[in-house]
Amino acid sequence: MKSDDDALVDVPTGEVPVVSSSDPRVTITGADVVGAAGDVAPLIDPETLLPHWTDAPTGQVPIVVARESADAVDPWAAIPAPAWREGEADWVAHEEQFDASLLAVDKTEEDLRPWEFTPESTVTDEEILDASPRPALTRAHRTRRTLREDPLSGRAVRKGSTRSVSVATLTGVLLAAVVLVIFYLGPIAVTVLVVAALTLAAGEAFAGFRAVGAHPATILGLVAVVTLCVAVYDKGLGATAVVTALLVMFSFVWYLNAEKMIDVVDGVGATIFVFAWVGVLGSFALLMASPHTFTHRHGLAYLLGAIILTVANDTGALFIGRWVGKRPLNTRLSPNKTIEGTIGGTILTLLAGALILPRIHPWTMSHGLECALALCVVVPMGDLFESMFKRTLGVKDLGHLLPGHGGMLDRVDGLLFALPTMYFMTHLLSLS
Repeated sequence: MKSDDDALVDVPTGEVPVVSSSDPRVTITGADVVGAAGDVAPLIDPETLLPHWTDAPTGQVPIVVARESADAVDPWAAIPAPAWREGEADWVAHEEQFDASLLAVDKTEEDLRPWEFTPESTVTDEEILDASPRPALTRAHRTRRTLREDPLSGRAVRKGSTRSVSVATLTGVLLAAVVLVIFYLGPIAVTVLVVAALTLAAGEAFAGFRAVGAHPATILGLVAVVTLCVAVYDKGLGATAVVTALLVMFSFVWYLNAEKMIDVVDGVGATIFVFAWVGVLGSFALLMASPHTFTHRHGLAYLLGAIILTVANDTGALFIGRWVGKRPLNTRLSPNKTIEGTIGGTILTLLAGALILPRIHPWTMSHGLECALALCVVVPMGDLFESMFKRTLGVKDLGHLLPGHGGMLDRVDGLLFALPTMYFMTHLLSLS
């Protein structure tokens, strides 16, 4: 009897299995040929066998490579091949294949980064409001700063848009009392008042330019405005050309010595714009207040008449517009100003010219009506001009010096157009 260890050891017999040379199948030594016996099922499908390496090529292409075959369905065939786009012409050439909407991001930051979150106990209503999507800011024409929009309604919200009529009325009454007292004191007091008002108005305009990124020569511009007022009061209208020429030349020196490179055209343009708008137009008040222009203080009467007619026009437009105003005068520039308010301001201005001005020497009713009719045209223009300027900057008021009225420039915008008109009307009507 053999032991268990001897049973596990095979003794080589020296026999070699007989394999046909034409049999393409792999033969395992010590095993039966697959399919040799009828009772043994073949382990490999004969149709899937590859040809023998010694057989001649048949020219057939495997179905995996031949994707253009009618019987093959390739799920990747609909995807276009990658295209290299480097210049603008490459994007135009493949415009039909490229969908620009793929670059649009219409999801919030929280959607794109879902793994970051804030514990519910620390989230406040203010944080939820700040995290809500906000409408994108747009720019129109050459505006430097656009209007803010409410995050919920999407409507434009301007800073300082609400004004109290009662506060504005009280401020206007006090301001009128101060002006009348100053006019009673004489030309010097009026000159000081006008110079102070024009300097404040010019400073607000320069501040508006700086707030939107412009670089006006503020100090130089304010000095030019004050110099022009004093020169016009003493030397007359001819001083305007001299001061303007000096301002242009000194502006070149100003920007030549600037610490950093500044857009000179932008800076000089803003400086000259404020000087011409506030300084040159406002200097006609000094021209009428000067005793060299009108004798017997008649110039003060004409200057006071211009102020009264301007205030009457603004007051009538404000209250009539709030009462029955429906149709806007100019939606693009000032949607709050209405046609009904303009008509109301015109009527009140004509009444002031016919009833109030004749009580001031040397005004007459006919002259008062003629000047009132002229100012009914130019005062709304001055108001709209400032609205255009503020709309460009994207602000409601340029200052908050006068409660209920905004800044000084908001108060004298129509008067700046009325002053030169009144001066030339006095010459046209031979009032001088």
